[in-house]
Amino acid sequence: MEFVIRPTQADVSSTVADIVEGYVCGGPTTLGLATGSSPLGSYRELARRHRESGLDFSNARAFLLDEYVGLPKSHDQSYFSVIRSEFVDHVNLDPERVLSPDGEAADIAAEGARFDAAIREAGGIDVQLLGIGSDGHIGFNEPGSSLNSRTRVKTLTEQTRLDNARFFDTVDDVPHHVITQGLGTIGEARHLVMIAFGEGKAEAIAAAAEGPLSAFCPASVIQLHQHVTVVIDEAAATRLQLVDYYRYALDNKPPWQAF
Repeated sequence: MEFVIRPTQADVSSTVADIVEGYVCGGPTTLGLATGSSPLGSYRELARRHRESGLDFSNARAFLLDEYVGLPKSHDQSYFSVIRSEFVDHVNLDPERVLSPDGEAADIAAEGARFDAAIREAGGIDVQLLGIGSDGHIGFNEPGSSLNSRTRVKTLTEQTRLDNARFFDTVDDVPHHVITQGLGTIGEARHLVMIAFGEGKAEAIAAAAEGPLSAFCPASVIQLHQHVTVVIDEAAATRLQLVDYYRYALDNKPPWQAF
């Protein structure tokens, strides 16, 4: 696990964009895209590079982490719509090659297995972007999720529904259920990139990276992965016990070693 601690949110977003650009420029690649506020700056930076420098996404495809159950794709808060308005519509990534779980599937119980099969058929995800909740959730794997879980239907906690209510007219409009990639599914991506900003995420970052491996903090599953890059700002690093070592390791990173 590698920590990259940057002074500002803009610096974090630029570093994450550098990582994604490295994959996109390296040939056909499969991206794992997260929605929410954490990756938004990186999407804007990638769109800027596409617009101003011709960064080419034509050989890329993507899979989303999650989707609300029962929310039409046409709804402005479906993640099918959000990822397009925030990112896909601003680059030359073919929208037909951006796949998300189907929250309106006729057989919703079987949708997770279908989605996992689609990822396998595509050869797996090369680089997966991840945010982290203040309670340590990633995707919509709420505390208590199996560390080996697959893509499936999950019930949102009331706190998560309240947190997401700002995107809807009222909290009553926030669905109770989602389809989310499981922690086991996420762990099969070849490279995980976790993004976090602010003191409100500091405790979750410390628990994920330095706390016990536990379903109580679903993000702690990253400790089992062989290639994780945690890109955070100074505020999100304030609870890390080994922060001095993380800075030292980054400063002395071998010149041949990429993120």
